[in-house]
Amino acid sequence: MVMVVNQVRSVCPHDCPDTCAMITTVVDGEVRSIAGDRDHPITRGYLCTKARFYVPRITHPDRILHPLGRVGAKGEGRFERMSWDEAIGEIARRFRAIIAESGGEAILPYSYSGTLGLVHNNAMDRRFFHRVGASQLLRTICTAAGEAGYDYTMGKTIGPDPEGVDQAQLLVLWGSNIASTGPHLLPMLKRARERGAPLIVIDPRPTRSSRLADHHIAIRPGTDGCLALGIMKILIDEGLCDRDFVARSTVGFEALAEHVQAYTPAYVEVETGVPADTLFWLARLYGSRPHSFIRLGWGMQRYSNGGMAVRAIACLPALTGAWRYPGGGILLTNSEAFPVNRALLHRPDLAPGPVRSVNMNQLGQALTELSQPPIRALYVYNSNPAAVTSDQNQVREGLRRTDLFTVVHELFPTDTADYADIVLPATTQFEQIDIHTSMGYYLHLNRPATAPKGEARSNHDTFAAIAQALGFEEDCFRDSQEDVVRQAFQDMPAWSHVTYEALLETGYARARTPATPYLPFKDGVFPTGSGKVELYSERMVADGLPALPTYQPLEESAARQPDLAARFPLRLVSPASHVLTSSSHAHQAALLTGERPWLEMSATDAAARGLGDGDRVRIWNDRGQCELIVKLVPDLQPGVVVTEKVRWPKLSPDGRNANFTTAQRLSDMGGGATYHENLVQAAPV
Repeated sequence: MVMVVNQVRSVCPHDCPDTCAMITTVVDGEVRSIAGDRDHPITRGYLCTKARFYVPRITHPDRILHPLGRVGAKGEGRFERMSWDEAIGEIARRFRAIIAESGGEAILPYSYSGTLGLVHNNAMDRRFFHRVGASQLLRTICTAAGEAGYDYTMGKTIGPDPEGVDQAQLLVLWGSNIASTGPHLLPMLKRARERGAPLIVIDPRPTRSSRLADHHIAIRPGTDGCLALGIMKILIDEGLCDRDFVARSTVGFEALAEHVQAYTPAYVEVETGVPADTLFWLARLYGSRPHSFIRLGWGMQRYSNGGMAVRAIACLPALTGAWRYPGGGILLTNSEAFPVNRALLHRPDLAPGPVRSVNMNQLGQALTELSQPPIRALYVYNSNPAAVTSDQNQVREGLRRTDLFTVVHELFPTDTADYADIVLPATTQFEQIDIHTSMGYYLHLNRPATAPKGEARSNHDTFAAIAQALGFEEDCFRDSQEDVVRQAFQDMPAWSHVTYEALLETGYARARTPATPYLPFKDGVFPTGSGKVELYSERMVADGLPALPTYQPLEESAARQPDLAARFPLRLVSPASHVLTSSSHAHQAALLTGERPWLEMSATDAAARGLGDGDRVRIWNDRGQCELIVKLVPDLQPGVVVTEKVRWPKLSPDGRNANFTTAQRLSDMGGGATYHENLVQAAPV
């Protein structure tokens, strides 16, 4: 028998700016292997640990393959098989009744980055919930605070072209562990280092990235803005600013120069834990090498002062004129560098009028406290809120409501699926068409490599089916997945050279730029109201915020709540895992070999509590508790404990994870999450 072997261009769908281009090998219609595309300028043939385990997901024995209806109590995870017609019919019936009785706002979608594809995360779903008039979900769980702070300063979230980073003369990873969360920058950093650029990592804990660095600065969590303001003072006092760039391309320098005088090295040392000598060294190095690149991570903006911290750091390249140089400046995200046509994908014009918004970080409050109308239906896709959302005790109180109709569209039986009334089987990336952005500069087309397993259906097809069952007549609900791909780059100047047919052939396209690498602000013009970097922001004043970058100690801290800090003296930080993408992959035993639910501790903190390496430990505060396993980490600063996010609670020692202790408190701007602002105590189990 002759085997039929094909190779298909695929795209990694998960939450990482690299968005790898993959070559999928298919034998007799079944996916056998994947590999990084060697010809792609970013991927260059390399896939991270997570991506290497995609193939087993397709045929994993735990995969949900048929629609399921609940037969047990909510949370038990007991279901029986039902048909798609029955499932769609029941969803339509319940939605129709809820809309008639309470209005569309009684329905709440809940989704995030289970896939980042525009077709299955940004199109038919948004159209559907706009047309229903559902409460709109504020998807702020990951990046909102930092993006808000960056936008106030820079106008849009646009940073340097990643393909110019290797030309930088100084590299700073600030709260960014790219060795685990964005490894395709590493070869670029390596080339820069070979040319003499030092690599500095600023991070509260030792990481895989800090082990690669020339210098690791262990900052106290939540004090990044203070460190940035201390650097500014030294740059200004010692004449290390690019005065020409500052004069032409910034607003508010004189006010900033006066303002930062309060951030003395002595004060910064007390707040951040960074010695004054180290602060002087860092500021002078940064000022003497204006051809510098700062890569910001998302963890450092997950605090009550996180947006302002990003704003402060975003001012630094404007002071030194780093934007003049290839790879120079600061990269948070390039999400607004070359946007796609989201208005055409989302169709907000379908909404019947203004509707209320619900912040996804406050799901527990929404499900248990919201009224007029209360949330009566929850539709979950591309997310696992019973693992990833803060204050899990209140979240689960809401999910247990017998009067809440919950639909979960999933690949696997997650904690959230256990609370569903109806579970729908989802497709994998290898079973659907999609289009993705990569590092802001590329579009990637994902082609289906195999037929959907069992009765799995995509988000796109499922929402189209529910729309049909509800009698929606708009043409957009009849768009195919291919139609949506074409609409993504329609009427967008940066993508005017792109066609669907060309993407079928090449798999990807780069945005149209005058040169590679592209210098977005070489001319000193920025997309703010003033056309300049706004060191002083009138827009922030109008929004009730300080005009200048400033530093405020964390709300949950000894400085502002000393009694609370006395009871709970440890700050729990829960950064990204090396092997998991949030809660994705968390059930795959092969990925978790050697990976246990660790709590990283310093020897000092462990000894004070009678704990040793490998001991079971309970952490708790007034919000909740969970059990972990002690892992002593040399060089971890006392007072800081770390557990990587976010394991499935049902697979954890006591059925809980760290989000049983995190708060629904929001960040200072953008409505972002504050996962790391979490004081706890620890003791042996």
